[in-house]
Amino acid sequence: MPAPRNTKAAGSKQPCPGKVPNVENAQAKEESSQTKRSPSSPQGAPKKRSAFGDITNAQHILGKKGTAKAASKKVPKGSVVLDVAKNNEINLKKSVSKIPSEDAPVEKVPAEKPDPSQTPADEVALVKPVEDIDKVQQDDPFASAEYAKDIFNYMREREEKFLIPDYMENQPDITEDMRAILVDWMVEVQENFELTHETLYLAVKLMDHYLVKMTSMRDKLQLIGSTAILIASKFEERCPPCVDDFLYICDDAYKREELISMEMSILQTLHFDINIPVAYRFLRRFAKCSQATMETLTLARFICELTLQEYDFVQERASRLAASCLLLALKMKNLDGWNPSLEYYSGYSVEDLQSLVKKLNFLLTYQHDERLKAVRSKYSHRVFFAVAKMPPMDMLKLEDSLQRARRGSLS
Repeated sequence: MPAPRNTKAAGSKQPCPGKVPNVENAQAKEESSQTKRSPSSPQGAPKKRSAFGDITNAQHILGKKGTAKAASKKVPKGSVVLDVAKNNEINLKKSVSKIPSEDAPVEKVPAEKPDPSQTPADEVALVKPVEDIDKVQQDDPFASAEYAKDIFNYMREREEKFLIPDYMENQPDITEDMRAILVDWMVEVQENFELTHETLYLAVKLMDHYLVKMTSMRDKLQLIGSTAILIASKFEERCPPCVDDFLYICDDAYKREELISMEMSILQTLHFDINIPVAYRFLRRFAKCSQATMETLTLARFICELTLQEYDFVQERASRLAASCLLLALKMKNLDGWNPSLEYYSGYSVEDLQSLVKKLNFLLTYQHDERLKAVRSKYSHRVFFAVAKMPPMDMLKLEDSLQRARRGSLS
């Protein structure tokens, strides 16, 4: 049995004095604390169990509190006097920054008082540039702000390659309920090993794509799920768990040779192309467009994570699913709807998302399997703002709100 893993209190690292973290970094730190200090994360070694042998998902020990408070900026006593050349350089930069870029998205707005004496040839369309969401991170070399838009456009193109068909009809020995129970167990593994959410989403994608091409028996289903987490951890984590950890978490149901053989089978079946677009990455991108608070983003993440267990959502595009989860979260928080920046960067209008948003609200309202408790228990904790306890929207009220948002976007 592997040695117990040491846990670290979230948010223990303080920012450097004299520096004020921006909103994006603050959200990233708070989100990191949510990942590393989940409500069911144990104090020590992870809980081992078979995915189909124990579906009670008993409550674990609550995690420690912990989010570091941002350090206030210290104002130096002595003021620095800039020379004339420095002032000219700063003024020049300010004047240049006010000029909209040719590549920046624009939104046409009508002139306030058009002059009737002007001819159509003399009319000049006034334009209002859509906010450049990557501009605030230009000075952060780790954000790759200059490539962010191209990266997400590339991910949108790759979505077409990784569309998942209805594969359950070709699986004679496993069912949708078995898959849901397995994903519920995978959520627990992600918490116990303190893995990132990207690892969880990628692992579920790897499992689904493997089952599209390979027939599996029910006694090997947990082996596929645990191996998918192992591969996703190697792809996403800085320090992934080792093979012995996964043998332990499966309650020694499989041998080392079986796990390694399954890893080879999954990679070869997918031709080692495992850079699959996941909804979680799109969700963070779109939440940045809407300038959503961490609580609103967490609510959208809760809705999105619930869909991992539901087979009805596996055929949805990751970007469309993420956009719909965010739109529903905005509606549940009574916030403004789909603004031009969101529509531009996501590529979806309210009309494109309307049917999926109503389907997600139906999932929150009616579909609740008592055997699947990992996600709801996880997001019921105060670390996640207890968003799972938030009541869903009334279906008629949601329909009316979407119709008004749709008419507003068309006007």
